[in-house]
Amino acid sequence: GSVVLCRAATTGAAPVKIAFVASPVQVAETARLALVDRYGDCPLDHAEVIVALGGDGFMLQTLHDTQALAAPVYGMNRGTIGFLMNSYGEADLVDRLMAAEEAQINPLEMRATMADGSTATALAINEVSLLRAGPQAAKLQITVDGRLRMPELVCDGALVATPAGSTAYNYSAHGPILPIGSDVLALTAMSAFRPRRWRGALLPKKAVVRFDVLGAEKRPVMADSDGNSVRDVVSVEIRSEPAIAHRILFDPGHGLEERLIREQFA
Repeated sequence: GSVVLCRAATTGAAPVKIAFVASPVQVAETARLALVDRYGDCPLDHAEVIVALGGDGFMLQTLHDTQALAAPVYGMNRGTIGFLMNSYGEADLVDRLMAAEEAQINPLEMRATMADGSTATALAINEVSLLRAGPQAAKLQITVDGRLRMPELVCDGALVATPAGSTAYNYSAHGPILPIGSDVLALTAMSAFRPRRWRGALLPKKAVVRFDVLGAEKRPVMADSDGNSVRDVVSVEIRSEPAIAHRILFDPGHGLEERLIREQFA
């Protein structure tokens, strides 16, 4: 029954209980202190909105860390790219939060089985990727919804990306940009050797994708889920997790849908 002191931020608009979190770099922490001084600060579990200060990597970390909380996350860029972030500014924050547009995204769930029989599960907001972990190319077998679709893909790796993650690693690997509201996942190969010109696949969001690693002893493969890596995998199953919905806030006219369209004309 402890009392939590939590000053709601007001600037003429309705009061908002804000929790500020920052990445461990000086520019982000300096911004956090300035904003807390101006708007107050609430514990995460009492906040109506969480403001994350950093880059895209920190935004992903914040979304993972706060997925059990009801509050949406509004990012302000104190990092590099900031695709998931809004521009930084100390003034009018409450007004910006009140006017913000919300996007909801479901993460992917990765279930990996390692060579020693152990298993690991992790969630990914952007993508789950398999990458060769040795000098030789990986050999992957791809099954979708229990049906074998590709007996052998020789490549540096392959990934399954969400619409939110489609402009990240997926785009670098020449995968398609997916509109944020689309119930589609992108399956993209990295440096495919055989079939040489395979362009990947677009799959329904409800599809279950399974990669089996062929010749894993000779051609070791690692799996990565938003930066959480496991080594020596022999199979990885990937599916969307509709039970979890991450809520992200964007300034009007700068939402994720607009950003994804704009990126395709850059």
